[in-house]
Amino acid sequence: MLCSRKMGFGACLVMVTCSMVSMYYYRKPQKPHLVERDIDECPGKIARDVITALRGNETFIITPYHDPRDGSVTRVLGIVHHQKTKELFCYFCTGNQTIHVVKAKIEMHQDRFGFPFGLADIICEEPPNTRLDYIYLDSAEDADLTGLPRFRIQNKDPPRYTVNFTICISTMFGNYSNTLQLIQTMEMYKLLGAQKVTLYLNSCSPQVQEVLEYYVREGTLEVIPWLIEKYLKPSRRWDSVNDGTEIGYYGQLATLNDCIYRNMYKTKYVLVNDVDEIIMPRQHDNWECLIDSLQRQHKDVGVFRVENHIFPQTMVVDGNFSGTSSWREVPGFNLLQHVNREPDRPDYFNARKLIVDPRKVIQTSVHSVLKSQGKSVDVPLDVALILHCRGPLQKDLPKTRLIEDKRLWRYNVSLINNVNKVLDQIIFKTTKR
Repeated sequence: MLCSRKMGFGACLVMVTCSMVSMYYYRKPQKPHLVERDIDECPGKIARDVITALRGNETFIITPYHDPRDGSVTRVLGIVHHQKTKELFCYFCTGNQTIHVVKAKIEMHQDRFGFPFGLADIICEEPPNTRLDYIYLDSAEDADLTGLPRFRIQNKDPPRYTVNFTICISTMFGNYSNTLQLIQTMEMYKLLGAQKVTLYLNSCSPQVQEVLEYYVREGTLEVIPWLIEKYLKPSRRWDSVNDGTEIGYYGQLATLNDCIYRNMYKTKYVLVNDVDEIIMPRQHDNWECLIDSLQRQHKDVGVFRVENHIFPQTMVVDGNFSGTSSWREVPGFNLLQHVNREPDRPDYFNARKLIVDPRKVIQTSVHSVLKSQGKSVDVPLDVALILHCRGPLQKDLPKTRLIEDKRLWRYNVSLINNVNKVLDQIIFKTTKR
């Protein structure tokens, strides 16, 4: 459109501006649904792997979850390249054989720690009043869905939770072989109130594998295979040192967030910690009494952060525990012999792990929740701590400086009996082969 010479410059400018704005809004859809296609059936194979690569190997999808907390969206957990993954489109396949296409909003989690790949929420706004079963993702707005993986949307019809406490353990890797401590930890979880444990497994020893299979058969443990090295070069460090690795600590942040969403409507509380850590109440006998007390004091809190304390494996106490003689044949450390913890270091921050209401968590990191719909509070040391039995952090500290902490011994009789029942069915069976 050209302006007449008789028109004033200001009027001409207004007309041109209005025309450009009109063209922009005509070309840009005002509704979230860019395209609707009619199809005979949802094409493509359903994705079965825990991690699925999209075309170009710059985006890796874990799981899509329906999330009604802030509008109605499908929140897809994915690992993306922070520079190369610029644009993604979501293709919803509905129950009435229609494809709805929307442009995704990509939200990188802030804790990427310098690695090129990190966890992202790929947020797809859902079409209203429509039954959505499957979703596809691609960088093209007009992709051919035939060759794309088809992802089933989880948490569409969530049941009411059936357990009170679930443990989320991320990325067991490095051919993990601490068999005895693993069994003791699992049995302590159960004594304290855990009814379910979700663990992401990369690699472990044959004996640990047999322990895991035992707890899966028992119904306590869910093992998620986490073979991230098929797709990316993982680091054993949490921060990048520019050594060519692509994602930190075997994708730990991806597993923790997936674990919370996976268990969001199955459990009342989720405890987020590592396999060598136990959240130990100090004024209560179990987690139910602990959390009831905390919730009475903090009614609007959905995240409780518990302080981590190191119980060094190098400091051994020879306790006379009846019924533990066979434990010497089992690889790993005996928790009952490690009841001294390192004192606080004045210039260091004590890391914390989490007890959360999963329905209030939107994004989590390792030691804190990044986004939530509730407040967070730090649990005082005299109420609970993390019993973290591992190598020492203060290697030159004399034994006299360690703090004796025998809270674990309150559970001696039950723990020893339960560990022996497990060993009778696992380790001895292995040795007889």
